[in-house]
Amino acid sequence: MADTMQFELVSPERKLASGQATLVHIPGADGDMTAMPDHAPVVTTLRPGILTVEIDGNAREYAVTGGFAQVTAEGATVLADAALPKGEVTADFLNGLVAATQSGAPSDEGNKRIADLQALGAELGLSV
Repeated sequence: MADTMQFELVSPERKLASGQATLVHIPGADGDMTAMPDHAPVVTTLRPGILTVEIDGNAREYAVTGGFAQVTAEGATVLADAALPKGEVTADFLNGLVAATQSGAPSDEGNKRIADLQALGAELGLSV
C-alpha cells in the first residue's frame, strides 16, 4: 500500500493545490467521503462545503461550491466550479452565489444549493 496519492484541486480560475496527499476529505453531493491511497475508483459530484487535504503532514482547507471529484487508487482530482482557500471566503462571495441561485426558476435542486451555501457560511462564521 502506498503512503500517498497524487492530489489536484483546480477551479476555472487557477490550480489551488497539487501534491502528494495522505487523505482528502470531500464534500460529496450524496455525503462526505474521505479518499486515501489505494481507494476504490469513484466519481462524485460536489456540494458546497469544505474540502480538506493533508499534504506533507499539514491539513489545508478549501471552500468548494460544486463540481466533481474523481478518485482512483493512485490519486484524487477535484474540478471545482469555484474554490477558495478557507480563509479567503467572504459573506459577499457566498451571498452572490445565493443570489445567482435564487435568480433562476425555483427548484428542489436550487433550494438544496442555497441550504448548502448557508450551511457553509455558518461553518465559516459568516452571515449568509
